[in-house]
Amino acid sequence: MKAILVGFMGSGKTTVGHLLAKKLNIPYHDLDDMVIERAGKPIRRIFAEDGEAVFRQLEHEALEEAINGEGILGTGGGTPIQDVNFEMLKDSEVPVVLLDVMPETIMSRLKNDQDRPLAKQLGLDGLVDLKGQRDARYEQVSDFRVATDELTPNEVVETINKNLFIKM
Repeated sequence: MKAILVGFMGSGKTTVGHLLAKKLNIPYHDLDDMVIERAGKPIRRIFAEDGEAVFRQLEHEALEEAINGEGILGTGGGTPIQDVNFEMLKDSEVPVVLLDVMPETIMSRLKNDQDRPLAKQLGLDGLVDLKGQRDARYEQVSDFRVATDELTPNEVVETINKNLFIKM
């Protein structure tokens, strides 16, 4: 059993990924954590010291390594935006689940999150614009979509489980 979770920041990929993996008794892998491990420093420092291009290369290498592995893989919000990652996700035989979320929900979820300065920096209008730029890519790589705004993380897990794994 395996699945890949995609979606904008604040959509619940990490929370849902951990819960889903626990429910299915399989491993959870977080692409951002893999990048941090490869770089030996937090993402914020990778961007500041090495630039976005280095981060995206590390992200791609981590995705290449993890895409066919066992378990649940949580991607970064920008992972499918890079063409090479988009194609890899689209061509993967692993089901890709889009966790979709409204910008207002993102702001509410991330208002006290110190690790997400981009949300505060962009504000609601900026988040709406950035999410709008990414939505088509998310839709194109996903096999299944769950709107997470009105659901608890456990309800999202149950929805994914019913639609992907119970059918198997």
